[in-house]
Amino acid sequence: MKHTKLTVLAAATIAAVSFSAQADTEFKFGGYVKADVMFSDYSNGAPDSGSLSRQFYVPGTIYGDPSNGKQVVDFHARESRFNFKTSTDLDGHKLTGFIELDFMTHTDGNERVSNSYSPRIRQAFVSFDNWAAGQMWTTFQNPGALPENLDFVGAAEGTPFVRQTMVRYTNGGFQFSAENPETTVNGYRDISGSRITSGSGMVPDFVARYNMKTEGGMAFTFAGIARQLNVEKDKDTANPIDSSEFGYGVSFTGVIPVGQDDIKMSATYGEGLGRYMALNYVNAGVLNASGDIETIESYGGYISYRHWWSDKWRTSITGSGFKAENNIDLIGNNVNKDSYSGYINLLYSPVKPLTVGLEYMYAKNTKENGMDGELNRVIFSMKYVL
Repeated sequence: MKHTKLTVLAAATIAAVSFSAQADTEFKFGGYVKADVMFSDYSNGAPDSGSLSRQFYVPGTIYGDPSNGKQVVDFHARESRFNFKTSTDLDGHKLTGFIELDFMTHTDGNERVSNSYSPRIRQAFVSFDNWAAGQMWTTFQNPGALPENLDFVGAAEGTPFVRQTMVRYTNGGFQFSAENPETTVNGYRDISGSRITSGSGMVPDFVARYNMKTEGGMAFTFAGIARQLNVEKDKDTANPIDSSEFGYGVSFTGVIPVGQDDIKMSATYGEGLGRYMALNYVNAGVLNASGDIETIESYGGYISYRHWWSDKWRTSITGSGFKAENNIDLIGNNVNKDSYSGYINLLYSPVKPLTVGLEYMYAKNTKENGMDGELNRVIFSMKYVL
C-alpha cells in the first residue's frame, strides 16, 4: 500500500514537472502583511467591538451605542492578505489562475484571547486568452484609480465597490461582462428602514467598459451598467410581491500625472445602482403601494491628490461624497440621504516593500429625518508587501 502511494506521488510529480516544462508555467505568491491602530471618536457612541465600522469605514455603520462611550481604540491585522497565481503559455494561448484571501468583515473571532478570524475569498478566477470567469472586481469599478489611503477602501461613498462572480470578455481597451445579480430595495413606507434582499432574478447584470491611456501617461475609464431589479416575496400569501424594474448607471475614472504627483478621480451616476455604490449605503429601489419597484437615483464621486515630498515620503489628500434622491412619500424618512468623508495622510517607505504612515479621516452620514453621525479617526499603519 505504501509502495502504491509513493508510485502515484512520483507519477504525479513527474507529470507536473513535465507539464511545467512543456507549457512554461510560472508560479507567483504575493500579498502583504498590514497592521492598523485606529483611534476613533463616534458622535453617537461607538459600535460594539468587532462591528464592521470598527474594522474600516463603511457609510451607514457609524451610528453606534451611546452606552459604549464615544472614543475607542482598535488594533488589528485583519487586512493582511495572500494570493497565489499561475500563468501558463500553451502554444501561444495564455492560461491564468488566481486566488486571493484575507480576514476582513468576519465576526467569528474575538479580542479576548486569540484574535483569530477565518480567511475569506476576495478573488478566485481563471482566464484563458480574452475570457475570464470567477470572482473578481466588478467591471463597473476601476480599482487602479482608488486613492492611496490607509483606510481599507479610502473613498467609500464615492466609488463603485463590488467583488462578485462573472464571465468577462476583454479585447484591447474594451471589456464586457455578465455578472451576478442581487437586488436590494426598501419596503413601502417601512419606518424601520430595513432592507429587502432578493436574488430571484434570472437576468445577469451587464457591464461594458472602455479603458484608455494617453501618451502623456493619463489613464481614463468609461463604464456603463444595465441591470434588472427583481423582487419575488411572500408568494404563498394573500399579498405576494412579484416585480421587476430596469436599473442603469454610468461611471468615469481618471488618473492624471502632475509631474511626479498624480490626481485620481471618479464620478458615478445611476438609477437603481443600489449595492454598486457606497457599499450599499442606499438600496436600488423602493416598493410602492402596489408592490412595484421604483428606482432610487444616486450619484457620487471622489478626488484625490498625491504629492511626493521625496522618493520615500508622500501625502494624499482625498475628498469623497455620495447623495441619494429618495422619494420619502414611499420610503419614509428613516433612510440614508448623503455621506461625505475626507482624508489626509503622511506615508513613508524607507525601503520599497515597507510603508508606515499616519492618516486622519473625517466622515459624516445623514438620514432623511435629519439624524446624522460623525466619525473622526486617526490611523497608524505598517504594511509589508510580500
